[in-house]
Amino acid sequence: MKLDNTYPKCIGTVIAKKGCWSFLKGGFLWDSTLNSSQIDFQNSDRTKRFVDIEIISYSLQPFIERQWRSNQFEGIKKERKRAVTIHVVDEKEFRLPGAAVKVNQISTDFPFGSMISRTILGNLPYQKWFLKRFKATVFENELKWYKTEPLPGQFNYTVVDQMMEFVRKNKLIARGHNMFWDDPVFVQDWVENMSAPQLQEAMSRRIESVMSKYRNEFFHWDVNNELLHFEFYEKKLGPNVTLDMFNKVHRKDPLATLFLNEYNIVERCDSKANVDRYIDKFKELKKGGVTVAGIGLESHFAIPNPAFMRAVIDKLATLKLPIWLTEVDVSRMYGLEEQALYLEQILREAFSHPSVNGIMLWTARSIGGCYQTCLTDEKFHNLPTGDVVDQLLLKEWQTGTKRGKTNEFGSYSFRGFLGEYKVSVIYNHKVVDSYFSLGRGVETKHITVHV
Repeated sequence: MKLDNTYPKCIGTVIAKKGCWSFLKGGFLWDSTLNSSQIDFQNSDRTKRFVDIEIISYSLQPFIERQWRSNQFEGIKKERKRAVTIHVVDEKEFRLPGAAVKVNQISTDFPFGSMISRTILGNLPYQKWFLKRFKATVFENELKWYKTEPLPGQFNYTVVDQMMEFVRKNKLIARGHNMFWDDPVFVQDWVENMSAPQLQEAMSRRIESVMSKYRNEFFHWDVNNELLHFEFYEKKLGPNVTLDMFNKVHRKDPLATLFLNEYNIVERCDSKANVDRYIDKFKELKKGGVTVAGIGLESHFAIPNPAFMRAVIDKLATLKLPIWLTEVDVSRMYGLEEQALYLEQILREAFSHPSVNGIMLWTARSIGGCYQTCLTDEKFHNLPTGDVVDQLLLKEWQTGTKRGKTNEFGSYSFRGFLGEYKVSVIYNHKVVDSYFSLGRGVETKHITVHV
């Protein structure tokens, strides 16, 4: 899209194939005072100058900000909440009107977490701040191959073991990040110089080494990180190397969901990593027999484009695979207030989309700060970004406490966020506690409490 004399901005991409129709979906934010713009469809291969592009069934759907936010709200209400009716009865199954009911949400169903690094070890203020908010985590660098085997055969899991102890003690769930990374910058020198047979043996050793210690400990594994941008393993071992990685990891840990993880899928247009190329990779894995794949969207944002995000996730959702935002942050080139504003836009758009299964922030405090986005200062007082997280996680996206009395039919109804609940009923000076899980469903969940 081009506004008068400004540079054109990419608002959507598609891999168009000869002889068939290809579906292009994009989006943009109109924040210009100009009255006109131009939308061009451009072939990315500049060497092919004469290409006919035919367009049918095109539409442009405008929303004002209030409508967009209303759509997000309705999406959250439909996908993240469910109606509940609690029936209070006596020992003869007669319903009891006028019973006092108190409902507390104990935990949320949606996994929302943040990355941690070794700096959390022994840091009690950091641990207290983290555990108040998150039940899911991922390690920054500590589990990566270049950290656990810096020299051939010299394995070191000391720090990982300590971090896993923190995970186990606090009953967190953890993503495994990562088994292999296609970026040659992060490949050890001794690995880089191997022959193909030597590399295959070293990779098998890597998988065996990790799984012998942590099998069933990580519920996800990023198997091959950033394979659209980089191709170290493909150049060494051929185009089927990722499929081979998936099969070997799955055999060792069949309960884990195995992910590809990539950046610039939802963040912005990228000639190397667009949504169609990503979809093709997952189709290749499925064709090769992989049935436990998950879609990792790193989500390292500058200024987010929620309309573009939604368009991309809509296309990825056609694969019917788990979708996670795995490394969410906002560039440090923006001020704290701007980072908070952009982070809120990202989180609201992701949480409201029915196909997003989880969100992981890339916001660990390390010595000297954070990768791009910090949620607190060095004393663990919230920054504006931390306030956004608290507003959403601890207030808006939790049911909190509900109080009321059963109606003339002995029932009390509410709508709550998915998760675990405790119900306390008081009737004739008798108190009864009950627990229930609220999972996804269209129909009202009915709970009966006997007094």
